Amino acid sequence: MEIIYLLIPLSLVLIGAIIWALFYAIRSGQFDDMEGPAHRILMDDDKPEKMDKKLEHDDSEK
Repeated sequence: MEIIYLLIPLSLVLIGAIIWALFYAIRSGQFDDMEGPAHRILMDDDKPEKMDKKLEHDDSEK
């Protein structure tokens, strides 16, 4: 029964820390754009083509 005197305050502190972390994440913008990264992975990226040209240029110098 004495352990309850320890567990209840500890659980309240833990709940407070979780709520603080949630509001901190919301204020810092963690939940602003939830769909952007999912759509961005589907978009075609031209950067590898530019890297291939640079590699060809570097190989021709040798």
